[in-house]
Amino acid sequence: MSDYGQRYLSQVSTASERFAANRDDQLALVERLQALLARAEQLSAAARPRFEKRGQLLPRERLGRLLDPGSPFLEIGNMAGYLVDDKDPETSVPGATQIVGIGYLGGVRCMVQVDDSGINAGAMTRTSTRKGIRAMDIALQQKLPFVHLVESAGANLLDYEVEMWMLGGGIFARLARLSAAGLPTFTVLHGASAAGGAYMPGMSDYVVGVKGNGKAYLAGPALLKAATGEVAADAELGGAAMHASVTGLVEYLAEDDAEGIAICRDLVAQLGWNRHCPSPPAGAYEEPHYPTEELLGIVPVDYRQPYEAREVVARIVDGSRFLDFKPGYGVTLVCLQARIYGMPVGILCNNGPIDPDGASKAAQFIQLCDQAQTPLLFLQNITGYMVGTAYEQAGMIKHGSKMIQAVTNARVPRLTVMIGASFGAGNYGMCGQGYDPDFVFSWPNTQLGVMGGEQAARTMSEVFRAGAARKGKPVDEAMLAEQEARVTAHYDRQSGAFYTSGRLLDDGLIDPRDTRRVLGMALQTCWEARHRVVQPNAFGVGRM
Repeated sequence: MSDYGQRYLSQVSTASERFAANRDDQLALVERLQALLARAEQLSAAARPRFEKRGQLLPRERLGRLLDPGSPFLEIGNMAGYLVDDKDPETSVPGATQIVGIGYLGGVRCMVQVDDSGINAGAMTRTSTRKGIRAMDIALQQKLPFVHLVESAGANLLDYEVEMWMLGGGIFARLARLSAAGLPTFTVLHGASAAGGAYMPGMSDYVVGVKGNGKAYLAGPALLKAATGEVAADAELGGAAMHASVTGLVEYLAEDDAEGIAICRDLVAQLGWNRHCPSPPAGAYEEPHYPTEELLGIVPVDYRQPYEAREVVARIVDGSRFLDFKPGYGVTLVCLQARIYGMPVGILCNNGPIDPDGASKAAQFIQLCDQAQTPLLFLQNITGYMVGTAYEQAGMIKHGSKMIQAVTNARVPRLTVMIGASFGAGNYGMCGQGYDPDFVFSWPNTQLGVMGGEQAARTMSEVFRAGAARKGKPVDEAMLAEQEARVTAHYDRQSGAFYTSGRLLDDGLIDPRDTRRVLGMALQTCWEARHRVVQPNAFGVGRM
């Protein structure tokens, strides 16, 4: 095994009251996450009688048949839609009627999207559309075949939004781009795919249709009758059997869901996809010396309580070993060289706000990793850059800009995990979503926003007092106190990880104990993308 770097000597007392309190707080959030994810699964499973009557598998059963048994599945956007349309925490369902993630079909790493037609018949919302677009963007960037198990009632016309209609075109454009980039696209037509959704099979390279249940039409029977007065049956209008024999939209006709999925797996196997990419180096690695379970007790839920970021890293990297880059300079910005499952990685994490020295150190470290083609990992617990006369005169803007330049233009894979605070320009400098990291995940304790609610409220009060002083007017402190309470509540309501992840401001929430596993899958995906040879074309494969 590799003995890269030096093993970190932990100073954490797992028997302390603080450790126990942190663990209890984190576990409560993890249990909330698990309960919310189970809410979507249970709601979908409640439709079983309807599916069985049609001879269908439930969406999660389809996914289970599609993926290699026992293989890892990296879910994307697990909280999408939570508190977006239904803003009641007691009833809102995460997932946005889709199950999306990276999994293996016959050993081939693919992006998989399954319409969760057990919930509202798989009807699409604006968040569903954005989630699908994110899945396709990842597939394009990471050079992944795209597999879609389709059954959706289409857009919910009662909740029509013009923005959703406009966004929807981006789905079909991305299918065209994937095909043109040499990345095969597959559709299994399990049920209805109507209106714009008909272009899901229409724009895919390979289409498997399930006899009887699979349907694709630009206008379903109800819309057709309303628009033209014509009365037509599902089967003749857009049934899978008709498309297999008349239009040529369907290449492979299956008797049922299980056979359709089996055909899709055979098609992926037929690609010989892994011939076009070398296998990753099979280097030995050592599990962390300290249990990943201890992450729960190390990181407090309250981001204002300090902790040592190296303690987190020691529970994620191989052997709990790393090299500490300039540990005595810019000390609040920690830069470490380590390995995860044998793969080298440069890690940036926070022990406080970023000062000018820390920003300069980070910029150099990022450029060194880029030169060495070493992926970057940003573990965010950052309230921002240092402010004040001394820091302004020390060039905080200039040095912070150097860091952001380096973060933005690094050519190596960039992974971000938000594990605490993620405020203001600190989010930017630590490669937040706006800087297009390859993947960005959050722990359930994350707080995200321009600033904390109390800070925003106090700032607005100071602005009000300064304005009143200029005008020579008295300050109504009672009014200001009421305003501060209102502003604090407004900011804090939007900063929690469940709220922000529901709006797809990350790729999903993860249990802190799964961080190493998630990063391993993400790093392997990025490695494969950068070593894969594809056969691009000027246009996607046209249906003939």
